[in-house]
Amino acid sequence: MPKVLIIGPRYFNFISACRSGFMKQGWNVITEEYDNPIHPFRGLWKWRHKIARNKETIRQQNRISYQPYIINRFNEVSPDYVFALNADMLLADTLDYFRKSSKVGIWMFDSVMTVKVSQMHIDHCDAFFCYDLEDVRWYQSKGKKVYFLPQACDFNVYHPIPEREKDIDILFVGNIYTSEKRKTLLNLVADSFPDKKVLFIGSYKPFVKNPIACIFRNKRKIFTNKNIDSALANEYYNRTKAALNIHSEQQKDGANPRLFEIAGTNTYQICDTNPYIETLFRNGEIGLYHNGGELISLIKTALNNDMSEKAEEAYQIVKKEHSFDNRIEVVIKILSAL
Repeated sequence: MPKVLIIGPRYFNFISACRSGFMKQGWNVITEEYDNPIHPFRGLWKWRHKIARNKETIRQQNRISYQPYIINRFNEVSPDYVFALNADMLLADTLDYFRKSSKVGIWMFDSVMTVKVSQMHIDHCDAFFCYDLEDVRWYQSKGKKVYFLPQACDFNVYHPIPEREKDIDILFVGNIYTSEKRKTLLNLVADSFPDKKVLFIGSYKPFVKNPIACIFRNKRKIFTNKNIDSALANEYYNRTKAALNIHSEQQKDGANPRLFEIAGTNTYQICDTNPYIETLFRNGEIGLYHNGGELISLIKTALNNDMSEKAEEAYQIVKKEHSFDNRIEVVIKILSAL
């Protein structure tokens, strides 16, 4: 039985989803997860990072300290493949060491413009996968071989709940604090639908960043100002008539996980568009908008009409073509051919 060592950050359900995909292909899977931005995110390392003037210096020191551990785990496991998500805790020398006896694949779950420490890892692995076509084109302009591998839905977590009452009119789940785009659009939606059940779940004005702004924030019944786990997000989506998806500012030609996850719950989705997303849903399976005015119009349409047929069409597209099982099949095929 072939063996893979999966290494990646400990957030959401991505490691477990990749593990499931490999296992369904008959692989023996070992996983190693780490905290971000520092591992472990507790004790001395956490406080050194918190008070540091130059946080990247501390992060690099932390990465260096992690290498003996992960190399030792690699030697213990002796995998056929190493599959790293973002690979932001791995150094080039470590990747080169892995490649002496294993094939190494890296899947960037964030933009390489955001995780800059991993940009040059493309020269130290066998296959480098990006989830955004802008990143693919950036590497290709530099003469690099790169593969496009979009994000996906983990159907072990995101799935329809039969007969669930749709008691939420408009829902958004995701980080809000770091995105001016999301703040602007969500406030527009909140002001435009005062008589509807509107719920925006995610960090909005965190206490640790600005206690005064947190204490005196408005629209408390709409902006929860707290994050939730994936299982609870699935519950909320299943209760929703119109689920909003707003990509981060740097997302230009790709899709975040929410695109596939919301569709995976068989919930009608309204999403900001880009060229890649338009190729996936060509027949109105989800509502696509370019600006705030179009967003409001799509929400009105969704609340005044039965959109279950469109939601079902989007669900079938994602179920057939955009699961983690689909993605891992591609990874195995590419690595096996190298």
